[in-house]
Amino acid sequence: MTEFSLFDYAPVLLMFIVAVGFAASQILVAQLIGPKKRTATKLMPYECGKDPVGSARDRFSIKFYMVAVAFLLFDLEILFVIPFAVAFKSLLAAEQSGTIYYGTIAFVTMMFFLATVVVGLIYEWKKGAFDWSEQARSEALAEAAELKKKGSVFGRFKKAA
Repeated sequence: MTEFSLFDYAPVLLMFIVAVGFAASQILVAQLIGPKKRTATKLMPYECGKDPVGSARDRFSIKFYMVAVAFLLFDLEILFVIPFAVAFKSLLAAEQSGTIYYGTIAFVTMMFFLATVVVGLIYEWKKGAFDWSEQARSEALAEAAELKKKGSVFGRFKKAA
């Protein structure tokens, strides 16, 4: 066994220094040579594809949360499926050389996991999480009519500027 040497970790330290230096240099260059024209529209807060009209305490449609759950569901799926796919060939090779069925157990477990993901997808589909068309159009039309009645948000910023 070899002795511990801090110098063996020099490439890792160098990688971190280069990564931090690259990030800092990109931020600095963007600040120095980037455009600085500030307009009322650019300074307006923007969140989730909706113009900030009204109070921050307004209720959102449950569909926003359903889409977030779907994103987490498929994000976790990828988190588990990719390492399985990378290791599956070696698991099958270990199964050929031994008495434990590593590949078969891993395959059955992954199929159970994917079935659970599909059940989650079907649940969200049946709950209408992906039906945005009619309701989204009616909400957008109602919001546009309300903005027209109050006066445009952009018109208020142009008057103030």
